[in-house]
Amino acid sequence: MQEDVADRFVEMIAGAARQLKLGDPRDPSTHVGPVIDAEAKDRLDRWIAAMQKQGHVRFCWDEAGALPGAGTYVPPTIIALERARDLKEEVFGPILHVVRWRANALEQLIDDIAANGYALTLGVHSRIDTTVVEIVARLPHGNVYVNRNMIGAVVGTQPFGGTGLSGTGPKAGGPNYLRRFVTEQVVTINTAAAGGNASLLAVEE
Repeated sequence: MQEDVADRFVEMIAGAARQLKLGDPRDPSTHVGPVIDAEAKDRLDRWIAAMQKQGHVRFCWDEAGALPGAGTYVPPTIIALERARDLKEEVFGPILHVVRWRANALEQLIDDIAANGYALTLGVHSRIDTTVVEIVARLPHGNVYVNRNMIGAVVGTQPFGGTGLSGTGPKAGGPNYLRRFVTEQVVTINTAAAGGNASLLAVEE
């Protein structure tokens, strides 16, 4: 988040997060369901606890209301990092990491994002077209969403996939996806070894 608006923005997101309902995903009124298994929950809980110790947690839903009594639920959390490159691994869960950046330090921010090696989805919010073009050109993310929700690729309609540590490059549903599963084979034949008059092979019709 650009430093000029970061404080207000985090406050607004935390306010929205307080209204979330955690529970059974089969219930249409549920906003956040459980994570996939106990191992994933334990890993995310440890990450939140470590960030809490370092003073990086800006909001944790568990402070606003008790988690459901049973299930692998993780509280929606906002964590502030010093730099984007401080995130060394993918954190799959209801956790938002926030990094402040100055308008005159966009190049450094882009370098930091590229440094973590993950390149699945990138979201850009800007009304300045040249800024959007610069960011998209510099980062190799497979899916780039500009001024819109960052989820919702439609299976069979919109290709989806990443690069680097987030994928192979070819996107599911894209024109090059099939090639990912094809083995290329090259066969070369020494025709002279077949015997006979090899010069006849070079005679024009």
